[in-house]
Amino acid sequence: MKIDLHIHSKDCSDGKMSLPDIFAEADRRQIKVISIADHDSIQCQESAKSLAARYGMYYITGVELNISFSHPRFREGRPVSLDVLGYQYDMYNRALQEKLSDMRHYRRIRAERILEKINEELAKEQQQLFTDKDLKAIEETVDGAFGRPHIADYMVTKGLVRNRQEAFDRYLVRCNVPKHPLTLEEASVLIRTAGGKLMLAHPNDPNGTSLVALTESLEEQHRIIMESMLNYLDGIECWHSRHDQDTTSAYAAFCASQSLMRTGGSDCHQQPVIMGTVAVPLEVVEQFGLKLKE
Repeated sequence: MKIDLHIHSKDCSDGKMSLPDIFAEADRRQIKVISIADHDSIQCQESAKSLAARYGMYYITGVELNISFSHPRFREGRPVSLDVLGYQYDMYNRALQEKLSDMRHYRRIRAERILEKINEELAKEQQQLFTDKDLKAIEETVDGAFGRPHIADYMVTKGLVRNRQEAFDRYLVRCNVPKHPLTLEEASVLIRTAGGKLMLAHPNDPNGTSLVALTESLEEQHRIIMESMLNYLDGIECWHSRHDQDTTSAYAAFCASQSLMRTGGSDCHQQPVIMGTVAVPLEVVEQFGLKLKE
């Protein structure tokens, strides 16, 4: 039975496919348990749940939240950006809806500040600066949550860079503005108060927001979790498209030793389409109380 609890949509996040296309593809790939975990948004959950029912899939509500986290033994206590996943929450919870609405509003403010910084760099290069017209044009390309990838893609269309990676390398990393500040404790209270479970996402992802920013040692990562995170987490995403087998095994064993839930998913943004390619075991969904038929 194929399981994927980490997929992003075009409708409410930074995926490349719409919800109807995602579920049609998931059906073709014979995915039976699914969760759309869009960034800082639960606006698509009702539609996703309905589509899952149409295709005879089991659905678990999902969301991915970005948090700021620091540990006194690393980086002199300076914070890093991490991701957490909320599952099985009440999608109609008012506090959760309002907080995520505030975070989406901040995304536009953040985009404005990023463009201001990019303009400083463009001025040094004696290139034409971005205007309010450009900001509106970028917004028109946004189907889900406004983020740096949308700015990068617009820079490609304007001929400023050859591709998205060059946009990040030349401008967007240097001109970054912090995301809406959310601590692990705040994220935990938000999800748990809504009846959900909170997971640390892709903890050893070498290319993403993960504990690798603090240390590449799995043993040290586990110590960090035990020292500073256990009280706020219900589980950890062990199976992930950018986790190697050693990482998956180490985190699965760690979760067992700490009585933590174990989850998994592809983290598919549909470029390329990798949903359903991570071998997530059946025990993952059984933790959520689902009784599945083979």
